[in-house]
Parts: sequence; structure tokens; C-alpha cells
Amino acid sequence: MKLGSMRSFIGATVIAVAALVVVAVGSRVPAEASAQAAQGGAAAAPAGVPITDDVFKTVVLLRGIPVDTFFEAMGMFANAMGNDCTFCHASKAYFDKREFATPTPRLQRARQMIVMMNAINKQYFGGQPRVTCFTCHQGSDRPVADPNIMLQYATPVEDPNIRDIPVDTRLKVDEVFDRYIQALGGKERLSKFTSFTATGTYAGFDTSFDKVPMEIYAKAPAQQTLIVKFFNGESHRVYDGQNGWMAGPDTPLPLLQLTAGNLDRARLEALAPFGVGLRTTFPQWRVGRTAINDKEVVVVQGLRDNRVLANFYFDETGLLVRINRWTETPVGAVPTVIDLEDYRDVAGVKVPFKKTVSQTYMQMIVELTKVQPNTQIPDSRFARPAPAKPPA
Repeated sequence: MKLGSMRSFIGATVIAVAALVVVAVGSRVPAEASAQAAQGGAAAAPAGVPITDDVFKTVVLLRGIPVDTFFEAMGMFANAMGNDCTFCHASKAYFDKREFATPTPRLQRARQMIVMMNAINKQYFGGQPRVTCFTCHQGSDRPVADPNIMLQYATPVEDPNIRDIPVDTRLKVDEVFDRYIQALGGKERLSKFTSFTATGTYAGFDTSFDKVPMEIYAKAPAQQTLIVKFFNGESHRVYDGQNGWMAGPDTPLPLLQLTAGNLDRARLEALAPFGVGLRTTFPQWRVGRTAINDKEVVVVQGLRDNRVLANFYFDETGLLVRINRWTETPVGAVPTVIDLEDYRDVAGVKVPFKKTVSQTYMQMIVELTKVQPNTQIPDSRFARPAPAKPPA
């Protein structure tokens, strides 16, 4: 997907949110189609968490799922089609949010394709989302039907961000994590590294990649708050050790509660700087090898119920350089890739000063400029944030 189209996509997504909240359309599909759309991957929303039915009045198929999961599904469509949301919605919607309610021919076709996809999965794969939008489209608005001779005889390109990575039985999970702890500074130093605050910059699609101020508050074993200071207000992204929220001018709701894969991703991000807790995050593990930017890395895969949900990538020094956490949606598993780099020494512990989070519907880059270790951070910093105020 081209950068330009992704910039357009995120802008259109922000506009779409308000439109879907306040505008209803009369088009509907049979009830059984809605049931088919909900099969397969996405878990039901926890009690009290807003679902698509409550918020997005134009949603026809992707009903009964948490709002954060809904945006992962929208990201699947964007990634598979290699385009922004106005490719299916009315092109005027980028400038006039009311146009998102227009039932365009492409929007109607997209709904048909979802029903077709679910029918295939139901008939041949027991309802599991084995066939997705990306299976056929692979970044093109038209499914690929003809053999590609150039691809067949070209040098194979290995994608490290996949779940089907060959297992290397010579590698042991405990040894990889032990080496990671040692690379960070060792158990003794990590035991004394109990919290930190940091300042720096944030850049993303929501800032057109202009850098804006941000600050981080983190406490072991797994609490973290990121505050981004946009020109039109602060964005708070909080994980309190069990629950996660987002609130700010960049969120689809005044207060968005994280669920499922998004909640677990927030947990992994909060655990990573302190190292020790990562080993216990999944009940099942397996180890393999791949390469990132032509450099070999060890991949430790976290599984639950024999499903790969996360990849952890460790470089030759033992440091964690990437996390890939999948969120299961009704239209397939959607990845979030977190790249960690520029490790520097802070009180004897290695801390990544640059983090890039890439999702199918957004990307952000957080760079630290100053880190203060072992600071006293009040519990209120990790409390549920207040809902964002609507723009004046």
C-alpha cells in the first residue's frame, strides 16, 4: 500500500466515525448474512463495552463486535485492496462526512464479497476464517487470476510477519528469554528498574508525520500511559495492568475501551521494557528463525489453543526488536507490528528509544529524548482516562 493512500485512508477513517455515529441508512441484508459475518474469529464483546450495533448506524454485516475490532476489520479491507476507505464509500466522503451513508455500488459489492467469503469458510473450513479478503486481492482492487511467471522465477522474498514459520527444535524458549533478560541488563539490574517517565515526540498519520510532543509513564510489571499532545487536544492511551483505553481527538469514540488482541497488544507493550514478564504471557510456545532487513532473527511464537497469536523477534544480541500481535476479527486475523530499536542504557538497563507501531489503518512513531528511571508515579496516571470532549 502506498504511503499517500494510507494517509488518505486514516484521514477518511477519522471523518467516517462521526458520520457512522449520526447517520442511518435503510439498506439491510438478510439476518443470516449478519450471523455469517460474526462467525469464525472475533470474540464477543465484554459486558459494558460498546459494540458496532450501538455506535455505527450504517453497519450491516459486522455487527455485535467491539468498536476497536471493527476498525481492525476496516483495516483488513484497506490492506487487501491497497486503497483508502473512499474506494468503496463515496469519494466525497473525505470532505463531507455525511457521504459515508451513501450506499455506493462498491460498498454493496463489498458486502456481497463478505457473504461469499463466509460461505466458503463455512462450507470448507468449519467456519474458521481461512479465506480472507487478502487471500485473493493481496493489495490490489482486483483479484489476481493469472499465473505470474516473474514471481515464479524471481528470488523468493521471505515475509517475517507471518504465523506459518518453520519450527527450529534446536532452539529452546527458555534460553531465548533468558538471553533477552541478560541483553537488557540482567535480572539484578532489572529488579531495580521499577518505573520510568519519558518525554519525546510522536508522529503518525494523524499528524501527517509531523512530530508533536508526547510523554510516557511506565511502571513494572505492566502499566503504561502514553500522552500525545495534538494541536487540538491531548490523546491518552492507557493500560493499567488489566484494562486499556484510548481517549482523545484521534479516537473513534470519546472513550474507546480496548478488547481482545488490541488489549493484549497493550499488555505486551507495557511488559516489554521491564523484560521479565514476557515469558509468561502465553501458555504455549514454539521457536523458529526468519530475517528482518536481511538480518537473521529468532522468532518466538506465543500460542493459545494451538493458535499463533503473537510473534516475538530477537536479534543476534538477544534484544527484542519486533512484536507482532494478531487481532482476530470476523474477516480474518489482522496484525499489529511493533518495531523496537535504538536501545540505550538507562540506569544499567537497555531501553528502546524508538518504537514504530504499524497497523492496517494507521502507523505511529514514538521517539524518546529523555528517560528518567525509578520515578514515583501516582496510580492516577494509569486510571481510566476521561472521555475526550467534542470539538468546539
